[in-house]
Amino acid sequence: MQMASFCGGIFMALIVKKFGGSSVATPEKIKNVAKRILHEKSPKDQIVMVVSAMGDTTDELIALAGQVAETPYQYSREMDMLMTTGEQVSIALLTMAFRSMGQNAISLTGAMAGMRTDHAHTKGRILDIQPARIHAELSKGNIVVIAGFQGTDDEGNPVTLGRGGSDTSAVAIAGAIGADACEIYTDVDGIYSADPRIAKGARRMREITYNEMLEMARLGAGVMQPRSVEMGQLYKIPIHVRSTFTSEPGTIIREEYTMEEKSFIIRGVTHDEHVSKVAVLGVSNVPGVAHEIFSALAAANIDVDMIVQSLRSAESSITDMVFTVASMDAVEAKSVVEKISDKIKADAVVIDDDVAKVSVVGAGMLGSPGIAARMFGSLSDVGINIEIISTSEISISCLIKGGSVKDAVNRIHDAFFPSN
Repeated sequence: MQMASFCGGIFMALIVKKFGGSSVATPEKIKNVAKRILHEKSPKDQIVMVVSAMGDTTDELIALAGQVAETPYQYSREMDMLMTTGEQVSIALLTMAFRSMGQNAISLTGAMAGMRTDHAHTKGRILDIQPARIHAELSKGNIVVIAGFQGTDDEGNPVTLGRGGSDTSAVAIAGAIGADACEIYTDVDGIYSADPRIAKGARRMREITYNEMLEMARLGAGVMQPRSVEMGQLYKIPIHVRSTFTSEPGTIIREEYTMEEKSFIIRGVTHDEHVSKVAVLGVSNVPGVAHEIFSALAAANIDVDMIVQSLRSAESSITDMVFTVASMDAVEAKSVVEKISDKIKADAVVIDDDVAKVSVVGAGMLGSPGIAARMFGSLSDVGINIEIISTSEISISCLIKGGSVKDAVNRIHDAFFPSN
């Protein structure tokens, strides 16, 4: 999908194409990416590539850091200095591949491309993109190959953008340069109604709205990260999710539907196993306790998702405050709450890592009674207990035991997407 302009009798398009780590995992795959781009490129097209680190490079760099420091993330600036090297390898090799095939190309780090971030090392947010260098290189006939996942703060320090940062980089760059579209190439051929590795009947969607994709991403759909979808919606850039390894049409994320997809009440079933449950036990049921807990967590830059407060009995003024956080934040969240436990008179703070979240998403559930009942009934049928429930206008989420995810996803998916 290209919303091209017409110049001198030839259609031309300005397109950002992002390739993930699995797409550039080996030198051979890097050469194949370069060949594909050149095969699909029209003579007047202007192409910006955004590339992740090769294969498991990021994990290997984290492991290296762990060999020299027991808790390396406490040195967050140095972790960013280390992590940004992975993408620099990828962009250099891909640029060499293009040039060896006769195509002018140049590699740029996030900083060179004008990516400006805040100071939050390992969890940076994009503040601004100054794309003058990108436009200058495009005007010279170069394919511009940019390191995803990274930018620089106002002091020149490297800052990485956290999970899914390369997708966020790509969509933000597309918005900043006024691209016609942003294509995200992955190891799957589009957005599915559930993870096809788990749900046997998962179906590929031809299109999905920003709002539904944002909710699915927030609730665990790993193909896209929430911030990248937010960027697409902000800049009104269509996002085309495609496979690196096939020519399948993939899925287009846009503002409104243009096909029959809108007939589905539920668009997807998601799951997230990277969550932990934190229980603050034995606090008084009085005003201000929740404020103390969640203000402290916010000050530590810890996102909280599902929350439930339960009285121990009708006669008791003692309550338990239970919430979920990302697994990587669980230990820090426990520490933060323990520091104020005397103030809130908590008996204990307990972490449970053996949990997962399953959700249904769809704008069609508005005004469609019975969605929650069907979801809960599906879980009940296979003996899965629900620990916490949360809802939004277009989603319902349940926290369950971690070992029940596969059964839960399949039963819920079958309820809303019957095979016949």
